[in-house]
Amino acid sequence: MKNDHLDADRAKSELLDAILPHVPFDGWAKPAFDMAVSDSGIDPGVAKILCPRGALDLAVEYHRRGDRAMVSALKTADLSAMKFRDRVAFALRTRLEAVDPELVRRGAATFALPQNAATGTRLVWDTCDLIWSTLGDSSTDYNWYTKRMTLTGVYSASVLYWMGDESEDHAETWAFIDRRIEDVMQFEKVKGSVMKLPFVKTMLSGIRAPQGCEDLPGKTAAPQDKD
Repeated sequence: MKNDHLDADRAKSELLDAILPHVPFDGWAKPAFDMAVSDSGIDPGVAKILCPRGALDLAVEYHRRGDRAMVSALKTADLSAMKFRDRVAFALRTRLEAVDPELVRRGAATFALPQNAATGTRLVWDTCDLIWSTLGDSSTDYNWYTKRMTLTGVYSASVLYWMGDESEDHAETWAFIDRRIEDVMQFEKVKGSVMKLPFVKTMLSGIRAPQGCEDLPGKTAAPQDKD
């Protein structure tokens, strides 16, 4: 069974590699997927099993490949001398440098379609969750959500800016990211002040991060019985 899983992952990776040259011309769409199946030599029936949604599943895999490259880079980089905000900026920059702007631009158009919007939103959330987790975030309360929500906004805005950035080495994008992270730092200061209000702390005290393998964006803990 393990070998079957590895073979399936390898075949899907081959399909992804095969579709990439076609995406700039045809997008993440059926014509590109059909060409990928033909170019890779993978049986069409097997390709359909691996990617029930066709090119959309390969667009998802491309996004996740970028996530894996980012995590690998973060784990091997020496982040000890960086301030935490610089680590976050480095993570965002590394994530963008792991992918091709044109392929992402085509992906953005695909995930903007109503039927694909939920998938795209989940991918962005998962990327930001990976950034926080890889950088060592250990929060288990409401902070788990606020950190990911704010970073989701920064990441989404940065991707849009980056796709249209024509500056050398995307220098303007990196400056944009630094400005957005500074905004997040200001938000954290405001949040810290608000959390000093007793009624706010009481209201948020039952919120917990997802536990274990829960396939949920989060949950609210059940109220505890009092003696």
